[in-house]
Amino acid sequence: MTALTTTGLGKRYRRKWAVRDCSLSLPAGRVVALVGPNGAGKTTLLHMVVGLLSPDEGNATVLGEPVGTTRTLSRIAFLAQDKPLYDRFSVADMLRFGAHLNPGWDDALATGRLAELDIPPDRRVGSLSGGQQAQVALTMAIAKRPELLVLDEPLANLDPLARHDVMRGLMTAVADSGMTVLLSSHVMSDLTDTCDWLVVLNRGRVQVSGDIETLLAEHRLLVGPAELADGVGDRLSVVDETRTDRQATLLARTGPVTLGPRWTARGVSLEELVLAYLRRPEAAALSGPVLAGVGREGD
Repeated sequence: MTALTTTGLGKRYRRKWAVRDCSLSLPAGRVVALVGPNGAGKTTLLHMVVGLLSPDEGNATVLGEPVGTTRTLSRIAFLAQDKPLYDRFSVADMLRFGAHLNPGWDDALATGRLAELDIPPDRRVGSLSGGQQAQVALTMAIAKRPELLVLDEPLANLDPLARHDVMRGLMTAVADSGMTVLLSSHVMSDLTDTCDWLVVLNRGRVQVSGDIETLLAEHRLLVGPAELADGVGDRLSVVDETRTDRQATLLARTGPVTLGPRWTARGVSLEELVLAYLRRPEAAALSGPVLAGVGREGD
């Protein structure tokens, strides 16, 4: 089943397009990493997905239904970067508020999760640490029992230990419920070993969307003589490259590749893959890898 589908989605602020021609198809049950530089349009895209903004062109469906309908909204939970909680409310007040707004509210899940985290229900939200506030906000989102959980930079301004604890709690919730998660983050460590699908958004357009293991298997980092780089690059789909007088380093979408003895090839990390695409906004992932044959003589 497809959790989210967008077709030609676009949003414009006056004369500037924040998102343009965004077409995605995200499988259900995945944990999706949405990455991109500041100003790439990530928050605008997420706000259209959850019905907070109306697109100026294109359309989106969540779990097979148009975005913005009452039924669709009941199946989505959204956690914004500012973690909208009421500082003067107690934790118990926040849970009662969540129960009042959401017919599918699971109070046992919410109270049990906060008890495990040792967050007292009588404490005022404003007196909690940043990590505890993030846990309360995440608990409220999870207790809605959504089929799609959308998170916009939920770990911003948290220390590394708090970030780890929140992500661990999120992954436990995913394992228990099977929900789909769409997570926007600038911090690659939040995404590595957590997400299994990658979407790279750059200048309002989708550069890459695909299964992370597949994408990593299809890309290689090639290092060899600078004077031979043009010949190798002509035969491969090169995403990014750097050169010195003697050496060239190419990150290419090639799949397993065999080159001459003067070249070395290795796999890439998720961070290397993302940074390569972000450095080249004009680069777009192809529908499949370009397979390279045995290197020519002299390569």
